[in-house]
Amino acid sequence: MRLDAHGIGGAKDLPIPAEYAIAGACAALAVSFIVLALAWRKPRFNLEPTPDRSLAGRVGDVVDSRWFSPAVRTLGFAGFVYVAATAIFGKDTLVNPFFGVFYVLLWVGIVPLSLAFGPFYKAISPVRTINALLAKLSGSDPDVGLRDYPSRLGYWPAALGLLAFVWIELVYPYGTELGPVRLWAAAYVAAMLVGGSIWGNTFYAYADPFEVYSTLVGHLSPWGREDGRLVLVSPLANLARIPVAPGIVAVAAVLLGSTAFDSFKDSEFWLSTIQDSDLSLTWLNFAGMLALIFTVGVLFTVATMTTGIHEGHRRWSLPGALAHSLVPIVVGYIFAHYLSYLVEQGQQTVIYLSDPFSDGSDYLGISDRVPNYWLSFHPTLLSVTKVAAVVTGHVLAVIAAHDTAVRLLPRRHQLSGQLPLLLVMVGFTVGGLFLLFGGA
Repeated sequence: MRLDAHGIGGAKDLPIPAEYAIAGACAALAVSFIVLALAWRKPRFNLEPTPDRSLAGRVGDVVDSRWFSPAVRTLGFAGFVYVAATAIFGKDTLVNPFFGVFYVLLWVGIVPLSLAFGPFYKAISPVRTINALLAKLSGSDPDVGLRDYPSRLGYWPAALGLLAFVWIELVYPYGTELGPVRLWAAAYVAAMLVGGSIWGNTFYAYADPFEVYSTLVGHLSPWGREDGRLVLVSPLANLARIPVAPGIVAVAAVLLGSTAFDSFKDSEFWLSTIQDSDLSLTWLNFAGMLALIFTVGVLFTVATMTTGIHEGHRRWSLPGALAHSLVPIVVGYIFAHYLSYLVEQGQQTVIYLSDPFSDGSDYLGISDRVPNYWLSFHPTLLSVTKVAAVVTGHVLAVIAAHDTAVRLLPRRHQLSGQLPLLLVMVGFTVGGLFLLFGGA
């Protein structure tokens, strides 16, 4: 099992030269902006939901039933116990499914599952389940902690948690050894339980890195809530209703910048740089990843603040108000970078789960199966899919940013005020496609 093999298919597999693909992607963004400028003069994504209750129908009746949530939470906790057993009692080899669950099914699988089902991690979160059980034993309310969660903290704890994850995945040299990864997971569970006991379930909504990640992506799903009922909503309208709090730009920057670094660290430029340096490889990689994350955050912040604002609005509020427009870019680049990794290594992980302790067991009855490598055998399709994912993510980002801009910016700045952000998004497109095809 190669946990570092995130996919194949490069510039040579594109049906057109990579530079043409990059130029076409940039043209698509420019054309999208022009069309929006001419045809989208008023905001269409209201912050108040306008759901379609009828389409939710029987699905809503099932999901909102009394038994559904406990059943899903029980299944999620059972899966957590099963995987925890592989971490505690399994062998320290890459065939231990704990690695695949941690790096593949959880980290990468969050994106398609959240797109399909909404913020699913919240429903299966083992730390929420444990916190609820402890609260029941003590006779307290899991939603209410000892103190109110400080609003000034916002999403910053989640941003730090995400940074800690990408550090062990992309930087730490022993990230494929059982001891360190098991220790990271144990520290995560401990930190979440302590935070939940102090601040209640509100802590998880802002500080749990996996829940925040899932919730942000889940706002691009068609599923929403109104008065506690499941409803169907427009994904982009749903995206505009992401709760804004301090640190939301940092969360998006960590997700986007770390994924970019995962491509950049295999480029000829970076490999030659670190080989010629006398400094620690670990610290060089960490510095490189932080530099990309910082660059993403600063460029987005400066671009969104370089405009006029309505009276009563602070310029510092604009990055947070527009941060949701980064989510489609994150999703597009995650799909482009990790698609074959998720499909192929995800299959291998599920097969390994049938023999979790590498002792010849076959609990799921599939240990003799082999993964289907169909995607790897069609590199041209894989390359085209990568381009489509990146371009689609950026086009949706332009639409989301434009709708918010015409709602927040004064009329004279509604178009000119978006130009800096458009240029940054074009830069992200060029950089992302170059790293995927030219720099890898």
